[in-house]
Parts: sequence; structure tokens; C-alpha cells
Amino acid sequence: MHILFLIVFIDLVGFGIIIPLLPFFAEHFQASPATVGLVMATYSLAQFIAAPFWGRTSDRIGRRPVLLMTLGGAAASYVLLGFADSLWLLIVARALGGFMAGNISTAFAYVADITTPENRAKGMGIVGAAFGLGFIAGPAIGGILAGPDPLTANFQLPALAAAGLSLVALIMAFFVLKESLPDDVRKTLAAKPPEKRMAQFRDALGKPNVGLLIGLSFVATFVFAGMETTFAMWSERRFGWGPQQNGYLFAFVGILAATIQGGLIGRLAKKFGEARLIVQGAAALAIGMLMIPFSDTLPMLLAAMVIVAYGFSIITPSLNSLISLQVGREEQGGIMGVSRSATTMARVIGPAWAGMLFSVLGMDWPYFGGALLMMGVVYFGIRRLKNAPPSRAIP
Repeated sequence: MHILFLIVFIDLVGFGIIIPLLPFFAEHFQASPATVGLVMATYSLAQFIAAPFWGRTSDRIGRRPVLLMTLGGAAASYVLLGFADSLWLLIVARALGGFMAGNISTAFAYVADITTPENRAKGMGIVGAAFGLGFIAGPAIGGILAGPDPLTANFQLPALAAAGLSLVALIMAFFVLKESLPDDVRKTLAAKPPEKRMAQFRDALGKPNVGLLIGLSFVATFVFAGMETTFAMWSERRFGWGPQQNGYLFAFVGILAATIQGGLIGRLAKKFGEARLIVQGAAALAIGMLMIPFSDTLPMLLAAMVIVAYGFSIITPSLNSLISLQVGREEQGGIMGVSRSATTMARVIGPAWAGMLFSVLGMDWPYFGGALLMMGVVYFGIRRLKNAPPSRAIP
């Protein structure tokens, strides 16, 4: 678990380096806010296409080979991004990076392989903490390397730094990471004929409670992705911020996420049950998103981001844990691939939707719309769980 944590952390530092830069990079090529949303969605669209493939492949050949292939592909995508000299090439680089992002669903399947049902939420939280820590160092590094002024930002240096970190993660995985999926399970899965894409979705969504949980994951990610996509443009217009300031703020969010997912989620899940944490996280996301448009000062904005980070940090591992608990060991890779595919589709539609709202209705509307959606999740969750005892199960 500690080796996987370190590999995911290093890889996510590289990914995090790019986060505060992309909106400004796209605007550097004269992209409108709606186009920026589409550029951000490109990565997730490619990831949506690839996630079930990588999940199923990891079931057949093992988790380790998939992690090695995708880490190498991620490094190549960052090099291409660093030398992008047009909006078209920027989109191609992000598409390649998205296709190679199968290491995320594989990492969750790896956790499911090596944990028991009793400590699965804790395991998912540890990997989530690696995400959070990656977003602490990554955006700050990316912002420092790019500089504070969006008009004179250095976009090449952060991209090449991200490529270097992905190579470090690849080397570490090659020499240190062991395979988590036993040979007998792989042989059993390899003997099965490959499933078609729609069949994978149909089978996953047809399992008891899995469809519900994947739907909730979709909505939460949809809202959070819309915020991530438009926030740099929003802060530039509200506070005059550039990549550096946005990098620091995303690093702050990463600190919160790492603290919650690495130290609190296991205890919270045992006390309240994952189902109740989902409702609590949805409520926090709704409140935080609603606060962002009214944040005229830095303290107010920080308070809003604390609430947003808390909500997303407890809802994500809780949903992943419950999804994994609904299926057997031999199905973990495929189910987590479908789940990841659903959330990456949310990262396709969410940024496009948020960018369109930003362009058409104004810069505050992605947050108003997100708050309304999460209020709907809270209402649905309360009705669904109102008679449930504190438990890991969904009633």
C-alpha cells in the first residue's frame, strides 16, 4: 500500500502541475470560456473511452503492466503538451494524456485486491490522500514555474517537469511495485471472452445498488469538475489572479483533501457509515459552491473552498468503497473501470456545461448551477437513507 501511495502521489504531482495552467494556456490561443471548457473536457473524454478498457485489461494481464504502460504514456503526453504551439496541438496532447489515464481506475482496483471489506474505505482513503498530496505540491510547483502573470506565463517548463515526474513514477513502479492480482484469478479472467462496452455498463448498472452509486458519483464529479474548469477564469476576473495564485489555492485544497482522506475518512466511515457520509458530502458541496460567487475577499473564498474540499473529499472515497463492496474480487477491475468511466464522463460534460454557463449567463453561474444539483442529491439522499441505521450497507 505504501509503494502504491508513493507512485500515485508522484504521478499526481505531475498531473497537478498542469491544473492551474490549462485555462490560461487555452486562452493564450484565443479560446473563449466555452472553448476552454471543451479543451478541459478533451482529457476526460479520452479517459472515458479508455477507462473500461484499462480496467478489463488489468483483470486479464494484471495491475502492474497496465500501470507501467499508462505512466509511460502520460510522460509522452506532457512532452507533447510542452511543445504545443496551437490550440489543436494542445487538444491532441490532452487527448493522449486522457487515454493513458487508466492508472487511476487500476490503482483503485489494486487497493481492492489488497484490502479486506472491513478496511476498504481506509484503503481508498489512503489512495485519495495521495491524490490530495499530489494536488498540494503539483499546482504550487506548476504555478511557480509558470509565473503569476497569465500574459507572460511559461507553459513549457511545467509540462516538461510533469513529464519528468511521470518517468520517475514509471521507474519506481517497474522496480518496486508487485503484482496484486493472483495468477489463478488472472487465468480465470483471461479465459473469458472480452465483453463489449455496452455490456460492461449494462452488467455493472444492473447489479444491486451499483447503478445508484455510480449515478451519485457522476453528479458529484460533474459539479466539482465544473468548478475546477472555470475557477481560474473566475479568479482572474474577480481578483486578477494568474497561474501562481491559482496554484497556491489548489495546493491549499490539496492539503485539506489529504488531511481528510488520509486521516479522517476511515474513522468517519466506521462511525457514520459510508451512506451517511455521501449525504453529508453532498450538503457540504452545495454550501461551498453557493458561497463562491459571494466571495469578495480572500478569507471568504478560503472558507468556501474549505467546505467544497471537505464535501468532495468524503463523498468520493465513500462512494468508491461502497461500489467495491457490492461485487466479488474477480469483478473489481471491470466494475471500478466502469465507475471511473462514469465519473470521467462527468468530467467531460461538467466542464463543457460550466464553460457554457460562464460564457452565456455569467461567471457565477457554474457555481449556482452546481449548488442546485447538489441540493437535489441531498434531498434524494435524505429520502433514501432516512430510516437507515449507521451502517456500511445501503438500505
